[in-house]
Formats: sequence, C-alpha cells, structure tokens
Amino acid sequence: MSIEVGNKLQGKVTGITNFGAFVELPDGSTGLVHISEVADTFVKDINEFLKVGEEVEVKVLNVGSDGKIGLSIRKAKPESERQRSTTRRPRPKSRPKVTREETFEQKMARFMKDSEERLTTLKRATESKRGGRGSRRG
Repeated sequence: MSIEVGNKLQGKVTGITNFGAFVELPDGSTGLVHISEVADTFVKDINEFLKVGEEVEVKVLNVGSDGKIGLSIRKAKPESERQRSTTRRPRPKSRPKVTREETFEQKMARFMKDSEERLTTLKRATESKRGGRGSRRG
C-alpha cells in the first residue's frame, strides 16, 4: 500500500516530543503528527492524549519530496465525531463591561492618580538603592 495524501491508515505511536508524535505506518515508514493535529481542542501536553505504543488512526496530510510524511489524528475522525468535540463553551470575558461612559476629565484624573502612584513607588525603590535621602557619595 503506497502512502498518498488523503489516505486513512492505522499506525503505532513510536515516539513523543514536545512538538508532536512520530507514528509508524503499515509499510514501515514513519510520519509526524504535529501537536496541532492531535485533537480538536488546545493541546498543552501531548502526553495527555497519546502514549508510546498506542494504535491510532491517521490521515496523510502531505508527503514531502524529502520523504517526510505529515499526518493528522484529528482529521482522521469522522465529520460527525469532530463536530461534537469542537463544541466549545463561551470564553469568560476578561473585563467587566462599563455600564456608564466616563468623561475625558474622569479618565484623565484616573490616569494622573495612577501615574503619580507609580512614580512614587519607583522613586522610593531608586532612593533605597542609592542609600536613602540626602546621602552623598564620595
């Protein structure tokens, strides 16, 4: 059986790295499943999804002229199964919505207050490194 783009094959995971997994195909060649092609969700640690020696179904994405084979586990799944696993919960909003608009003067006053506090903190930190107030070197 030749390796052609679009084929679905059974393979065995032979190695795992931080960027993907190497899979041995039936004809003895080895291809790489990039970490982004392991699952439909975000994969931080590939070891949570795959183990060395595990049998997996893969789809051939590309075959390079240098013999490198790109594989995908996620695209080898049937379409109906892929749609179920991609249903995501809405992301929590990072900032609460402002219910009322601030005027320019209010924004400027808040900015000046924050800026003054930061400058005071910075000034204290640098003075303590120089030996405090009024000390002279020499």
